Amino acid sequence: MAATNYLIKVEEGKAAADGQPSAGPVYRSTFAKDGFPAPIPGMESCWDIFRMSVEKYPNNPMLGRRQIVDGKAGKYVWQTYKEVYDIVIKVGNSIRSCGVEEGGKCGIYGANSAEWIISMEACNAHGLYCVPLYDTLGADAVEFIICHAEVYIAFVEEKKINELFKTFPASTQYLKTIVSFGKVTPEQKSEAEKYDLAIYSWEDFLHLGENKTFDLPVKKKTDICTIMYTSGTTGDPKGVLISNESIVTLIAGVKRLLESVNEQLTMKDVYISYLPLAHIFDRVIEELFIQHGASIGFWRGDVKLLVEDIGELKPTIFCAVPRVLDRIYSGLLQKISGGGLLKKKMFDLAYSYKYYNMRKGRKHGEASPICDKVVFSKVKQGLGGNVRLILSGAAPLAAHVEEFLRVVACCHVLQGYGLTESCGGSFVSLPNELSMLGTVGPPVPNIDVRLESVPEMNYDALSSTPRGEVCIRGKTLFTGYYKREDLTNEVLVDGWLHTGDVGEWQPNGSMKIIDRKKNIFKLSQGEYVAVENLENIYGQVSAIDSIWIYGNSFESFLVAVVNPNKEALESWAADNNISGDFESICQNPKAKEFILGELAKTGKEKKLKGFEFIKDVHLDPTPFDMERDLLTPTFKKKRPQLLKYFQGVIDDMYRNANKPKA
Repeated sequence: MAATNYLIKVEEGKAAADGQPSAGPVYRSTFAKDGFPAPIPGMESCWDIFRMSVEKYPNNPMLGRRQIVDGKAGKYVWQTYKEVYDIVIKVGNSIRSCGVEEGGKCGIYGANSAEWIISMEACNAHGLYCVPLYDTLGADAVEFIICHAEVYIAFVEEKKINELFKTFPASTQYLKTIVSFGKVTPEQKSEAEKYDLAIYSWEDFLHLGENKTFDLPVKKKTDICTIMYTSGTTGDPKGVLISNESIVTLIAGVKRLLESVNEQLTMKDVYISYLPLAHIFDRVIEELFIQHGASIGFWRGDVKLLVEDIGELKPTIFCAVPRVLDRIYSGLLQKISGGGLLKKKMFDLAYSYKYYNMRKGRKHGEASPICDKVVFSKVKQGLGGNVRLILSGAAPLAAHVEEFLRVVACCHVLQGYGLTESCGGSFVSLPNELSMLGTVGPPVPNIDVRLESVPEMNYDALSSTPRGEVCIRGKTLFTGYYKREDLTNEVLVDGWLHTGDVGEWQPNGSMKIIDRKKNIFKLSQGEYVAVENLENIYGQVSAIDSIWIYGNSFESFLVAVVNPNKEALESWAADNNISGDFESICQNPKAKEFILGELAKTGKEKKLKGFEFIKDVHLDPTPFDMERDLLTPTFKKKRPQLLKYFQGVIDDMYRNANKPKA
């Protein structure tokens, strides 16, 4: 079967000139061959997305949560679009009665919940900047974001209030009002009052603006609706300014894409909300669901209970990060191997038969209905029984996991790619296209894409296999980094967003992400690691001369190869009655423990985040050198060459660390 190419060329490539690298042709999705889809008439802002759905679907269930009866979780109970709207109007009036004006900054801090969405929609209604606060960026991130964005009012999950107090007194220069998603204790009240802050329970806050009505300002497309902070390569988080236009444009593109592959959303669709709303991935998906009058059910906030919540909610669309899908994959493999020889044999036969038919071009639902019914239906039931689409994002999904789930989950398994700066999904693989396995698919039909050559890494965007930095152009792009024009100008050049990721076009028009242009990468849980910065910090350890740190998107932790300092290690060995020459000391497990301990000590001193700690090291007595092509003439590390040279060592470290503990 000849592969379909899902790209159309809109501009030719260009040769290198004036110190600028060459660039490949500009492409867009074939689903946009007659132009990008226009947003729905009248939909200019995020507020319009919600308002228009309230008018169209007032009685549809919008937000659901599990009812807790006698400590046990029961069925999902729902608030309709109209009920949510009425609360949003009350919250908006209360915010305004605290003195917050259009363009004011409103923080939201907590796990996904109905109150999170209600607070967000109140911001949308009154033209306020919604600023999600979250602590995975490090202990000081919440304080930094409040002060940098000048957050005046913060909505906070009950159990996060005391965390918020840790940002005092610095944050109180800007923060004047705190609203709990639930209750407030007398101790919390007196702590807030110490700093002249008003603090309200959710119920009290709803009454605050009771007899007041404030006109809703006219929202423009270009207005900023949210500032999303994302981890920087070094130093502080960056505030990504996202406009109304970015989100409504993205939604129009995703809508066109789903309709083009016959998987359009309807008001009957149900979504399980558990990925953080503070990240763009979940935020735009929930906006998409709201636009269709569909239903969003919230998890209970405990990863161990997620499968149980899914079983009760029975979602139709399941978004995940690879770490969650890896868990599902491992759990299924355990069940299969624990089910006895006959069951395993039956599973293997069914898998091979269905996969063979899918490779021949059959759709997943037609490849083997009998295997689906007899063997794979249990997998489908494990996700509630109604899932028709699993979407993976935030980090690369391992090809073997993607293939396995495509065969056994009885639904489409798609992988997407995007940045906060591109408003989430910029690429997504397509249903029933097995050739897109291991890729992020073609562009969504609302952006133009080109590759730019990276000569220093030997990536050529004009070669027969085009490779280069992925650059994106379109109305989904961010407006800039808040108060950081310098950083904005580094990544936004002539309307093109330079992603820093190196991609390779596939013959079918899908994109495969193959490298990072800068030395920053993501771990499997989606956290960014700025490796040069870490090497500088760990390089201060007196017992080592040099360190090369490695991690990748399929592992959740870092490992390193270290050149120990000869005198320091030999002196430690003498103090600990360990004999032998320098080479044999490097091979001693106790020496490895000592170096790991020294690295951990520095990590703690420098207040590094958990994922920035080194989990395992290899001690190499021979310093990194130019003879083995591991360093440049200016002594910079050649990372691809280091990986090639130490690949066996790296594989061993990950294998040992991932071994199940006896």
